[in-house]
Amino acid sequence: MSDEALVKRLKVIVKEHGGQLALASAIGVDQGFISKVINRKQEVSYYLIRKLCFQLKYSPEWLILGTGEKKINKPETAKLITEIQMLRTEVDILHARMRAFELELKEVKEHNTTEQKQAG
Repeated sequence: MSDEALVKRLKVIVKEHGGQLALASAIGVDQGFISKVINRKQEVSYYLIRKLCFQLKYSPEWLILGTGEKKINKPETAKLITEIQMLRTEVDILHARMRAFELELKEVKEHNTTEQKQAG
């Protein structure tokens, strides 16, 4: 999940917390992890989003979509994060199935090509 707008919002959070090291310390991650995400050397993970939302009370809606309130302290936040994680898992499963189908299609095409060469 890499989105330029989401990285911009992450930069806002970094600034609000006094830098990458302070933010990393506040959420219990390595500063290098924050740096890699900001410099687009690593994708924004749901792990990071979850930490920012649960521990620092940022709104998942604001963080992911850029809409709504920036910070939120309501019980439905945890429910929303769980739903996002479930959707992400479903997307990962669909991607895996799509890769399997692509490989299967490639094998079928190669088989057909071989049969056509033998027949021709």
